[in-house]
This record gives sequence, structure tokens and C-alpha cells, in this order.
Amino acid sequence: MHIEPGVLNAAKVLYANVTAIATLAAFSPKLIIRPDNVIKTLLAAAFFSVFMEVFHLPVGASELHFVGASAVYFVFGFIPTLFGFAMGLLLQGLLFEPQDLVHLGVNSLSLMLPLIAAHGLLGRRFFSEGGRSIRWAEVVKFDAVYYTGVVAMVGFWLSTGEEPTPLNNWALFAVSYLPLVLCEPLFTCLVVRTLKRYTDNFLVGRFTCVKTLNLA
Repeated sequence: MHIEPGVLNAAKVLYANVTAIATLAAFSPKLIIRPDNVIKTLLAAAFFSVFMEVFHLPVGASELHFVGASAVYFVFGFIPTLFGFAMGLLLQGLLFEPQDLVHLGVNSLSLMLPLIAAHGLLGRRFFSEGGRSIRWAEVVKFDAVYYTGVVAMVGFWLSTGEEPTPLNNWALFAVSYLPLVLCEPLFTCLVVRTLKRYTDNFLVGRFTCVKTLNLA
């Protein structure tokens, strides 16, 4: 989902940076209102960064990553995951890929905007009292919405780039995410079910959201 340096001109990168900052600013009151969210955000950023570094493969017009989006989202919640994505990309840029800092706002939006959509359409129902149970089929729906958004965002950036990107390159990238949509929910369910056994533990109960989730 990375957009390589040079694809977008400086003006578009600036617009993306402003939009990313405005998005985070809009949700920042929900972050700072609860001190626990700050710790959850740091944890979300750390785990997201590890997932991204564990597996990444150039495919078509961009890269296929194991984002671990649904796992991070269901374990730490919407706001920590939203900020954790941006912070994780910043961390990766500082430590591993300095060239990606040029498109920090671009790549952050590619992850954040689909998350906002997936949370609003499906995700928040899992956290409500008596809400949906964490099952493979339900998590697949969440991941399908989320990664469709990621792929669409990458297509948007490429369509506004300085040079046209062949459609088949973007299509190859889009198709590569299908296995992830099917496999990642298995990992997510395993993580949630494992942590659910330890909700009496202070750290798990305080710094994760699994206590509020229902299991099938």
C-alpha cells in the first residue's frame, strides 16, 4: 500500500499531509480524553510496525503487506488503531525506510480513511453491548471492507500521479490482497480468543479492548 516517492508532485503531497493532520486532529479529543488510549496507541503502533516488517512484498503498482489491521483494531480499539497506523508509519520511516517519510501523509491516509469507513459500517457493532460476535465470517466482512478501501486509496493516488500507471499493475496489486482478507481473520480470531482467557490480568484488562468483545 506504499506510494513510492516521485509518483505524486509536491502540491499533492502537501494536500495529503494537511488532510492527514486534519483527520487526526478531528479525532484527537477522543484520544486524549482517556489516558489509557495513549498507551493503547503506542502498543498498536508497535504491533502494526512489527506486522508490516514481518511480511512485505512488491506486487504490481505497490506492495503487499501483512497489516494485521483487524487484529490491532479488535485488540486495541478504533482510536488507538487510527493513531497507531500514522505513528507506526512514522516509526518505520525513521528506523527502516527514510524515503517513505516523503509520503507519510499519503500512506497514512491510505490506512486511516478505510479504517474510518470500516469502523462506521461494521466495526463499531462489535464493541456495543450485545454486539456481533468475533467469528471468522464476521471478521472477513470487516477486512473485506477495510482492504477494499486500502486498494481504492492506492488506486486514487496512482490515478493522480505524474505518470499514468497501467491498470493491470493496479489490478494485480488489488488481487494480491484477497488471500490476506481470507487469512488475516484467522489470525485475528486466534489473538482475540487467546487474550480473552486473560481478561482478569491487569494489563490485558486495562490496555486492550477484548473484555468488551463477544465470542461465538
